[in-house]
Amino acid sequence: MAVTTLAPSSADDPLAARPVSLVDLLDRVLATGVVISGDITIAIADVDLVRVSLRALVASVGALAAPEVPDRVVPLPPGSG
Repeated sequence: MAVTTLAPSSADDPLAARPVSLVDLLDRVLATGVVISGDITIAIADVDLVRVSLRALVASVGALAAPEVPDRVVPLPPGSG
């Protein structure tokens, strides 16, 4: 199994200073989601010929689904039932 070491970024990030397996990293990304964006420009003699913008959202379906709100039970007023 491949192991990736993450550089420390902050003291409150529990994954900042320990080795992380690829499965753990993928599980964390899919649970929270990540946005990948980038721009590619092909130019000749400082003339832009082609520009491609990429925006991608990577997440699991469960992370994107709205949380279920339980139905509220509204009590009937006294004497109506």
